[in-house]
Amino acid sequence: MIVDVETGGVNAQTDALLEIAAVIVRMDWQGELRPAGTLAHHVEPFPGARLDPASMAVNGIDPGHPFRFAVAEREALEGVFQEVRRELRETGCTRAVLVGHNSFFDLAFLNAAAARAKVKRNPFHPFSSFDTVSLAGLAFGQTVLARALQAAGLHWDEREAHSAIYDAERTAELFCLIVNRWKSLGGWTPADG
Repeated sequence: MIVDVETGGVNAQTDALLEIAAVIVRMDWQGELRPAGTLAHHVEPFPGARLDPASMAVNGIDPGHPFRFAVAEREALEGVFQEVRRELRETGCTRAVLVGHNSFFDLAFLNAAAARAKVKRNPFHPFSSFDTVSLAGLAFGQTVLARALQAAGLHWDEREAHSAIYDAERTAELFCLIVNRWKSLGGWTPADG
């Protein structure tokens, strides 16, 4: 499950979670990993949340904009978690592993928001993740998402960047490409999984 969050800063305990997007990936009949759908929510800042001006300038989010149709953290997380748990049941897995570009950041915000909102049954492993920064550095010699995508021959639009949906979907493409390329080189077979 590829996850991206947009936030009001870099401290998961004090700064607002403003957007969350999760891309479901599935293996097709040929054993290739493919994006299979996106879940996303705009999130209302929790009471007392910090909104760092520098972070807000980067992501361009107006938390009070009426057309964001933002929901409380609890509602956003429960919506995403419900779909992740459904996917886990269908695949026979017990925990989802978060995949992200700087995955520790996304996982920290996800875990902090779940604790703050008292959301039970977080389907994500509490500390394990796959980081596409490291994978892209190995596969393409690039750690910045835009540069890694370009090195991989994938599309990047700077005007769309810093939207949780856009970044999660581009990260999913990159992750699937890396995994599929590794598989094609004989790195593993679906039966190994």
